[in-house]
Amino acid sequence: MSTQAIPIKIYPRLTRGRFNNWRVVAVLLTQLVYLGLPWLNWRGRQAVWFDLPGNQLHLFGLTLWPQDFVYLAALLIFCAIALFWWTALAGRLWCGFSCPQTVYTEIMTWIERWVEGKPRQRQTLDAASWSLRKLRLKATSHGLMIAFSLVTGFTLVGYFVPIRTVAAALPGGALTGWQWFWLLFYAGFTYLLAGRLRESVCKHMCPYARFQGVMFDPDTLVVSYDAVRGEPRGALRKHDADTARGDCVDCGLCVQVCPTGIDIRAGLQYECIGCAACIDACDVVMDKLGAPRGLIRFATENSMAGRVAERDIPRRMLRPRVMMYSALMLLVLAASAAMLALRTPFIVDVLRDRAFLVRETPDGWLENGYTLHLVNTRSTVQRVALGVTGLPGIRLADAPVLTLPPQADRTVQLRVQASPDAAGGGSHPIRFTVRSLSEPSLSHSEESRFIGE
Repeated sequence: MSTQAIPIKIYPRLTRGRFNNWRVVAVLLTQLVYLGLPWLNWRGRQAVWFDLPGNQLHLFGLTLWPQDFVYLAALLIFCAIALFWWTALAGRLWCGFSCPQTVYTEIMTWIERWVEGKPRQRQTLDAASWSLRKLRLKATSHGLMIAFSLVTGFTLVGYFVPIRTVAAALPGGALTGWQWFWLLFYAGFTYLLAGRLRESVCKHMCPYARFQGVMFDPDTLVVSYDAVRGEPRGALRKHDADTARGDCVDCGLCVQVCPTGIDIRAGLQYECIGCAACIDACDVVMDKLGAPRGLIRFATENSMAGRVAERDIPRRMLRPRVMMYSALMLLVLAASAAMLALRTPFIVDVLRDRAFLVRETPDGWLENGYTLHLVNTRSTVQRVALGVTGLPGIRLADAPVLTLPPQADRTVQLRVQASPDAAGGGSHPIRFTVRSLSEPSLSHSEESRFIGE
């Protein structure tokens, strides 16, 4: 009768080195952006704000409307291609340094290490029976984790509701039901995934870990163990100085510092997230032994097999797959930039008045009614003049000049008149024009139909 092994909790050791420094920088930078961005104001409002009730997305000086969500699609396409591009270049380096799961897990581990001590102390504490000391330490560490998770949930809500409004309402519990739901939902999953499940997410839940291999090729830069140099491994002893041995002294530090608990010396595994903690740990040991660094290093399959010199690795990065991804990213960026540059300054929607199709004015002209909804997409006040074209002599019964605040909209009722000679029976195409008096170069038009006799 077989039994399935119960996963063993991993207690990664703290490392010091250049890659660990970069991971710390990545954690601090990503959290500075995520936690700080909602507090940044831009021209009197929150710089980044998903205003769902107003159907607007504010990104500093740019305001996007539902009609502009093609840019969101372009952003998602760009990010997907960028992930393929980065994976082809350097494997799962994104996972090891910038993935939210990795970043939050690192923060939770810092909290646990600060409260409960080093890995050996945490193992001893977990194995010990419950006592007041254990209860106090566990309550403190998990309380801090939950507090941090609540901060992340609060910040998420602050991207959709002005964060200063949320902060003012929070002490009195005056948030709406949906605001409480998303705050607690995001906080709960942050604590569950980063505080409890941790490496299990990367090993068993993340789909990227499963399909990353199809994006690798022999020139992809990955964390690699130099078996030619390191084997046969073994502890360094004075009495067997004459025995042939490699540079690996089998200290096990590369395994002890790995956040997913793998042994990189067994070869590249899908659980490896490319964090390079094993590189830092091995470099410290090599320094102490007076041996060259790089027994574990970033390298490619071709370079490790001797088919490509390591000095040629940068040149091999410019291979067809990488160039194709680069070209696609540039194409998406160029298309998005062109669309933004040609983006209309006004959004105009025209609806015919269903109360009547056509009626005759006292002077014998034909008249149609319309409802015009106008949106100013610019970040400046606009004075606009309305007009109509498409038929000889066609005119607006009233041609108002409207003043529109930034990112504001206005609905007006318009009456369009045309002579019976120009608008003889049937339907005729016309265009409503919107021309800015504040910036004469800005204008827009929208097509509609005029019903004649």
